[in-house]
Amino acid sequence: MSRTLNVVRMQLVNRNTYIWVPLMVLGGSLLITLAVYAMIAGAGVPGPLYGGGAQAPLWYFGVVGIQSLTLTFPFSQAMSVTRREFYLGTLLTAVATSALLAIVFVIGGLIEQATGGWGMNGYFFYLPFMWEAGPLGAAVSFFTVAMAFFVVGFWSATIYKRFGSLVLTTVLIGLGALLVGVMFLIGRANAWAQVFGWFGTQGSLGLSLWGLLVIAVLGGISYLTLRRAVP
Repeated sequence: MSRTLNVVRMQLVNRNTYIWVPLMVLGGSLLITLAVYAMIAGAGVPGPLYGGGAQAPLWYFGVVGIQSLTLTFPFSQAMSVTRREFYLGTLLTAVATSALLAIVFVIGGLIEQATGGWGMNGYFFYLPFMWEAGPLGAAVSFFTVAMAFFVVGFWSATIYKRFGSLVLTTVLIGLGALLVGVMFLIGRANAWAQVFGWFGTQGSLGLSLWGLLVIAVLGGISYLTLRRAVP
């Protein structure tokens, strides 16, 4: 366990990657969004106002997932860290930083509710669908999304390290084609109403729990790939 925690410390040596840059991206996106809200509110457009700026740090977590392997994996192997210890330590770091980001989102959402959307009925953190199960449910949802981006990035990096860019590109194209094929079949079956109905009945918390299951499966696949990856 101590060696796994050493991997966490190794990952956090450069706190910019895991902490400060995501917070800077979040803060910059928030300021830009509030400036846009102020202009819209000043023009007399009625609210509530919602934007997609909160996605910015979540997308960056995908980059963090890639960097967590490509930048530190070779060094960890030179320090005689096993692949299992590296994997567990890296995911533990992701869990901690995703939880931190989720807490920031929940605090921001509570502030927005208390201030009526920053006094202009504009919301950045508080998205009704994400908050339908309350602050705790919102925290789980934000945590799941952040972890999903991280694990997808990490998984992509393991494929790149193990098989190279050609196989990674082929896998990504294959997944895109599979998604299009599923959408085509749903359309042919006229089943979009049932699909959207299922998503609606699950709610944000239910979808988050399903998401955690998918993350666990993808994380397991990542470990199997990492076991044979070349530093």
